[in-house]
Amino acid sequence: MGSKFGLFKTEDWWSVWLGLFIFILSLGSLLNLDLLGWAVTPKVWMDFTKSIAPASKAYAGLNPIASIILTFFAVLSILIVGAKALGYDLKKFIYGFTIIFWVTYLCTVLGHYAVIAAQTPAEIKKFGLDWSLKLTGEAGLILALLVGLFFGNFMPKFADSLKEAARPEWFIKTAIVIMGVGLGVKSAEQLGLATSMMFRGLCAIVEAYLIYWAVVYLIARKYFKFSREWAAPLASGISICGVSAAIATGGAIRARPIVPIMVSSLVVIFAVVELILLPFLAAEILPNQPLVAGAWMGLAVKTDGAAVASGQIVESLIYAKNAAQGINYQPGWVVGTATTVKIFIDIFIGIWAFLLAAIWTTKINPQKGEKAQAGEIWDRFPKFVIGYFLTFLIMLAIGLHWPELKSKISLSSSETDVFRKLFFAMTFFSIGLASNFKKLWEEGIGKLMLVYVIALFGFIIWIGLAISWIFFNGVMPPLVK
Repeated sequence: MGSKFGLFKTEDWWSVWLGLFIFILSLGSLLNLDLLGWAVTPKVWMDFTKSIAPASKAYAGLNPIASIILTFFAVLSILIVGAKALGYDLKKFIYGFTIIFWVTYLCTVLGHYAVIAAQTPAEIKKFGLDWSLKLTGEAGLILALLVGLFFGNFMPKFADSLKEAARPEWFIKTAIVIMGVGLGVKSAEQLGLATSMMFRGLCAIVEAYLIYWAVVYLIARKYFKFSREWAAPLASGISICGVSAAIATGGAIRARPIVPIMVSSLVVIFAVVELILLPFLAAEILPNQPLVAGAWMGLAVKTDGAAVASGQIVESLIYAKNAAQGINYQPGWVVGTATTVKIFIDIFIGIWAFLLAAIWTTKINPQKGEKAQAGEIWDRFPKFVIGYFLTFLIMLAIGLHWPELKSKISLSSSETDVFRKLFFAMTFFSIGLASNFKKLWEEGIGKLMLVYVIALFGFIIWIGLAISWIFFNGVMPPLVK
């Protein structure tokens, strides 16, 4: 890995190259070139024929079927380049990816069915509904996971035939690199509007992170006797940002691949539970503290998509309650708070992964009992974090220094987000494929689940609420003028 060829011989590095390639194409918007707008994006729908469309209005004339076929071949093409460099069996990879893509996208589209996904009162009314589950399009991720779990547990031979292309670590790392684009744009916008809110979010994250991680690690090690290889990714998965944190930590300490996969499976399952329950609980107990509720979603819900979706749901619920009393807040501040808190969590993943890599290299597992060299720390450092920081910082800098480009970088952000969501959805499906519960139970997933339940519902959710209250109590969104 440390050789000069290492830049093209690991999934870690290829996630950087693929993510940066998509990012660079998105920057065409700065030159008035829409290079990604043809990509397909799902829409909330009642009429199935209107369930997908090109991402950009500039491609409104493109047939949606052509859009999704173009997206399939484009993503397959860039992945094949990496797969060939990584030495994968290309025939098996193409076969596996073809099935993974189309099944995943079908799940994504079904998850956007209006009865499931319509969220705001206006959206529910638009589709002529009396109610909806208000799960947003995130329901597609849940469905992708469930379908993957079905294949992995009831059709193991079929699932095994897809394993050459079922690469949850590669998919999620690529998604994280791309995610930096949107977070950079949001940070630039919110930095100008709410510097104090971001400072409060940073303080809350640092405090909550250190409490969460240390306590979960202690419980896993002392009371459940997990090895460090299991305890560290579990602590990161439960305490930080779920799937991405577990994978980053697993890479930093060089855990076996099964470790972050199992932790990620639990993270996704419990994120679904949180997404369904927490926004409604927050709306009941915090109707007059909307930003506390938003921060709580960012601190407590353990995947990026589910956390932001939770922030959006709780904003709709609380705003509706206040509007009934004649109080109308400006939209976007609650979900903005949840997103801001999540931004700092995501940034801290890279810092924490580096610290863990340094500790494991120098103290816990130095190679051959020798003092680890700086190069070894570099080898263990998760490279996709570099791509994430690059996309984040570049977009933040553009947004801050050239505010007149806001509409152009917003277009860049929205179009890269199409690919982020696609890679994220394929991650969920691939995790399901890899999660054969019979094998996972033999590996000890029962104990992992018990630690997760105790940590999440025993103290993480409630500490998150307390910290959100301490830092955001009395900070209110501006009213609609």
